[in-house]
Amino acid sequence: MNNYDQLWQRILGDLESTFNEETYQDVFEPIKSTHKFVNGHIYVLVQSEFIKNRINRFYLTKINELATKYQGEPIRFKFVTEQELLPEETLVSPERNLNLKYRPGNLNATYTFDNFVVGKSNMFAFRMAMKVADQPGAVANPLYIFGDVGLGKTHLMQSIGNYILDQDVSKKILYVKADGFIEDFANLLKREKMDDFNHKYREIDVLLVDDIQIMGGATRTQMEFFKLFDYLYQQNKQIVITSDKPASELKNIMTRLTSRFEVGLTVDIQVPDLEHRIEILKRKLATESSDIHDIPNNVLEFIASSFVTNIRELEGALKRVLFYCLTNNLDLTVESTAEALEPLLRTKRKSDSLNENNYDKIQSVVSDFYGISLEDLIGKKRHSKYVVPRHIAMYLIKSRYNIPYKTIGGLFGDRDHSTVLAACEKIDNDIKQDPSLKLAIDTILKKIDFLSKN
Repeated sequence: MNNYDQLWQRILGDLESTFNEETYQDVFEPIKSTHKFVNGHIYVLVQSEFIKNRINRFYLTKINELATKYQGEPIRFKFVTEQELLPEETLVSPERNLNLKYRPGNLNATYTFDNFVVGKSNMFAFRMAMKVADQPGAVANPLYIFGDVGLGKTHLMQSIGNYILDQDVSKKILYVKADGFIEDFANLLKREKMDDFNHKYREIDVLLVDDIQIMGGATRTQMEFFKLFDYLYQQNKQIVITSDKPASELKNIMTRLTSRFEVGLTVDIQVPDLEHRIEILKRKLATESSDIHDIPNNVLEFIASSFVTNIRELEGALKRVLFYCLTNNLDLTVESTAEALEPLLRTKRKSDSLNENNYDKIQSVVSDFYGISLEDLIGKKRHSKYVVPRHIAMYLIKSRYNIPYKTIGGLFGDRDHSTVLAACEKIDNDIKQDPSLKLAIDTILKKIDFLSKN
């Protein structure tokens, strides 16, 4: 009996004690074993379409919760009829993903589509990543994913690699952070071993490059990456790139490269809303090796409301709450959660207050420079007298503090993130063509810096 059959038997035991005898015998008793494991899913054969639909509608959520509880990591069951299976399908080794954390090509085996929590903020990026994974080199090449720190870009990128590898183990996939690429190039160039470099980076099927903005200013590395990009692109090899900003906003990256990045498809990941953040916490809770697997909703909402812009911070806060309450033998309440998070929240409040003062300072200096009121700068008036200063203030806040576009929109009357993005891009382009605008912005920056020091 393989590991997944053992897992299924444990789940069946729980189901038998949970549901009445008639339901258990009709639905679950005939299902003795699992069929196969593929891409984070345990496939189970059922006797009819009716039984499959009944399980999917009424019992699948419970089964998946039990699976994650016993397995200690996100895992999903998929119930299928014999007619849905292709004749040539063969059993996949059940041991593939149980204990292995890293796979060939530097892939983290835990980064899969199955445990990527999808919401409004990342739905389009997720769907396109799945399409790319399903048809590498054919749908969108390159796929360029951008978003602020800690929102899941690396997870989504590596999910593509893991999915492709699950479908065809012969595929050569390479994940590398941009600073790793720079280091490889410098070391092998110095040792005159460029053949080794080319062997590593050219003889692959999929290239995943994380945090491309790190290449800013590394001219020789950019030239080499440009040659590599063109080589792989001409061979229809899939390229996926992540960054903290759109290609058009990358600093000190050659235009010939940024134009290549925009040839394929650009998708963004935004800050998740409250409902999405709560779902992320629930999924994280299911994977934690903790004695606590059930947290009151008001506690989850408290944590999700306190940590808004960074998923890593959000998950770290959950872990701190779990350890704190377990160590001090406290019930999980909003009060104990606030107590556990107080040091983090205190630091965060101080940082947020400082940033808010800085944002206000930029808005104030810009409005003074252009002789308009702060109310008009933030308001809805569409005359160019107000629009240009408003766009400049947005651009300066983004340039200086690199906070999410949605957050900047909130500083300007709750404007949509796309409005702020367009404003920042326009100012960035206009500066290059309008010397008077550049002079004005330089003057504003000097005044901001002077006020910050005094």
